[in-house]
Amino acid sequence: MELDKTLFIENFKKRLSQKYAIDVSDATNSELYDTLCSLVKSSYSVSWRQTWKDYLKENEKQVYYFSIEFLPGKLLKSNLLNMGWYQLVIDSFKEIGIDFEQVAAVEPDMALGNGGLGRLAADFMDSLASEGYPVNGNGIRYRYGLFKQRFVNGYQVELPDEWLKTAAGNAWEIRRASKAVTVTMGGHVELVQKNGYLEPIYKDATLIKAVPYDVGMVGYHNQHVNTLRLWSAEIPEAVESCYPTIEARRQIEDITTVLYPDDSNEAGRRLRLKQEYFFVSAGVQSIIRHYKKYHETIDQISQRVAIHINDTHPAMCVAEFMRILLDEEHLSWEKAWEQTVKTMSYTNHTIMAEALETWDIPLLNEIQPRILQIIAEIDHRFVAHLAGKMDGQLIERTRIISGGKVHMAHLAVIGSHSTNGVAQLHTDLLKSDVLQDFYTLYPERFNNKTNGIALRRWLQLANPELAAIIDQKLGRNWRQNACQLQQLQQYNTDEQFLKKLAVVKLHNKQRLAKLIEERTGVTVDPTAIFDVQIKRLHAYKRQLLNLLRIIKLYLDLKENPDLAIVPRVFIFGAKAAPSYHYAKSIIKCINETAALINHDSTIQGKIKVIFLENYDVSLAEQIIPAADISEQISTASKEASGTSNMKLMLNGALTVATLDGANVEIKEQVGADNIFMFGLTKQEVYRYYQDHSYHSLDYYHHNLVIHRVLDALIDGTIPNIAAEGHEIFDSLTYLNDDYFVLRDFEDYLRIQDQVDETYRDQKKWQQMSLINIAKACHFSSDITVKKYASEIWQVRSVAQKGGVNIGYPL
Repeated sequence: MELDKTLFIENFKKRLSQKYAIDVSDATNSELYDTLCSLVKSSYSVSWRQTWKDYLKENEKQVYYFSIEFLPGKLLKSNLLNMGWYQLVIDSFKEIGIDFEQVAAVEPDMALGNGGLGRLAADFMDSLASEGYPVNGNGIRYRYGLFKQRFVNGYQVELPDEWLKTAAGNAWEIRRASKAVTVTMGGHVELVQKNGYLEPIYKDATLIKAVPYDVGMVGYHNQHVNTLRLWSAEIPEAVESCYPTIEARRQIEDITTVLYPDDSNEAGRRLRLKQEYFFVSAGVQSIIRHYKKYHETIDQISQRVAIHINDTHPAMCVAEFMRILLDEEHLSWEKAWEQTVKTMSYTNHTIMAEALETWDIPLLNEIQPRILQIIAEIDHRFVAHLAGKMDGQLIERTRIISGGKVHMAHLAVIGSHSTNGVAQLHTDLLKSDVLQDFYTLYPERFNNKTNGIALRRWLQLANPELAAIIDQKLGRNWRQNACQLQQLQQYNTDEQFLKKLAVVKLHNKQRLAKLIEERTGVTVDPTAIFDVQIKRLHAYKRQLLNLLRIIKLYLDLKENPDLAIVPRVFIFGAKAAPSYHYAKSIIKCINETAALINHDSTIQGKIKVIFLENYDVSLAEQIIPAADISEQISTASKEASGTSNMKLMLNGALTVATLDGANVEIKEQVGADNIFMFGLTKQEVYRYYQDHSYHSLDYYHHNLVIHRVLDALIDGTIPNIAAEGHEIFDSLTYLNDDYFVLRDFEDYLRIQDQVDETYRDQKKWQQMSLINIAKACHFSSDITVKKYASEIWQVRSVAQKGGVNIGYPL
């Protein structure tokens, strides 16, 4: 049945009456939201079922993408856009007197992730469905998100993010109790010889019921819907009597309570490890059970199943897959290992040692003794295979078990047929540094897949006014094929179009200025440069470099209030991990600097500093379209890729960047004249590591500007940061500035002066902005997932892509 406005209104009113026995005029926004979601879900459910039937009918190989994070944000608008309903629903609601934006605001962000890792996974799910690939997600249904960030006296305070306890809950999920599996945790395991195989005998183990909640991942205009399966931990009915108290029940239920428990203590690490094994085991069991239902031979499972390990958190997929093939399917070790390696693939997302997970052997033995036995055997066979063929020290460096720890990245590389980085520079560093020994062993397994973003969400939804003026020049086909955005370059001398770009940006800045005033009480000038740094708070991302420049500007303005600078609004959005004290000190210093500057009338409002609380996907969708400057200033060689850099350039922001992560490829695309580059290169950073010639204290003693700025942290210039200011001062001087902030500071000032000079020439600025928008199409996640599908997973697209005429029926 074709969808039109009259039909939609009729069905919407009917559904509202059925659910709540009320008319539109009596309904709350929550009731209207719930009704709309119900109508949307009932429509795409038809396609959801058909997608699964098509997979089975065509005997398609299926991919399962394991990630401890998914960060989809809100799904209502995304689903409406992908279904072809977006404008129709807005128009229909307007006709019957409903404010669509107020209804959409009811939806909570799905708080299933922290930052770039989870957002990438969500963008991939969108693109994989939109490109018609048979790929489904596998993660954890956290009852609480990472945390809700609040600032109290300038300090970050973490509150529970009870996203599932809102009135709206998660309207998109379906509980599938019939698909539950049992996860075995803890206890002791003995191996008994039986009929030619070893049978594990578990004693005193804990049984956990893993219940899946499925969320439909709706493809763009193709009636293709994949599944994001999220697992929740429950107590099996058969053993409920063993958990008579609330405290006892929480031992099980807490496994899926919170994203990233504090792993700075033993209890937190134990819970984190339980989480990782829980969702890995539940997912792998579910996959093999589904495979066996439709296929007879388990020894060829890699022909029909691919499992992707997104970062190291799901690395136990390797051992769990082996466990099932050995213990339950009774394959030989050799056959099981062959199928495991062919099935598994791994994406590494970092070169930071802290993120390359390791687990103490006693802890892993406590949580999952059988998995430890299997990992030990993998390690033993790995060493035996290489003995006499490779240098003994190389073998020791690449072992999975060494130094009393289990190295999860090593397990992932050894147990997978593919290991990829997420930007060319990152992949090169994996080969030459972080995983160099593994590259020596398995050069054919290493490849690059530069990250991408879902242009539908970050342009069509986040910046509809920009999308509309692009339609005027290119028509609407670019919405289906993002590569057509490149055609915008031909309008680089079209002054009318450049003026329209400027008007759109101003409107977005005015909207953000209004939000800033509502949330912080600070008034900002929309005609100032909106200078944006939005990403996780970490020392290597160098929010601190940005802060030092702000302090320098403030001191300059105090000396000369008439200083001729282009006014700027510095906008931060970031959370610091609860146990990351240094990052939280930086937040405190930024907030106190903001309080000082924003209330000092003598500087005539020429700079303002805004740190918006609780940065999430929804807030990003409001900040990114308003940004003039994208701060991508991490220490060269530290950022794997970044995706905020891509989102911001897509929306016309110009990038201030080091040659780090995907910034290198952005520069290649837009050209050196359309990006502001500064700072150390990877080679220069590594030279400092090798010759130990960096002495940050020299910069403090010999550079008067740096001396003055650093003193402001400790001499009372900035109130209320006595402890935090000294902590940062010491880290940058006596502790030798791990991330070369002082080394890059002078060059950072130089490039920012160039930004000011360029901004004064608005025609040139808009031309540079247009080039960035046009070239952002190269970073579409649609392109990225095609490479994963063809080069790693070997799966084909199975959905028809036909544009606006293949929408979703009512």
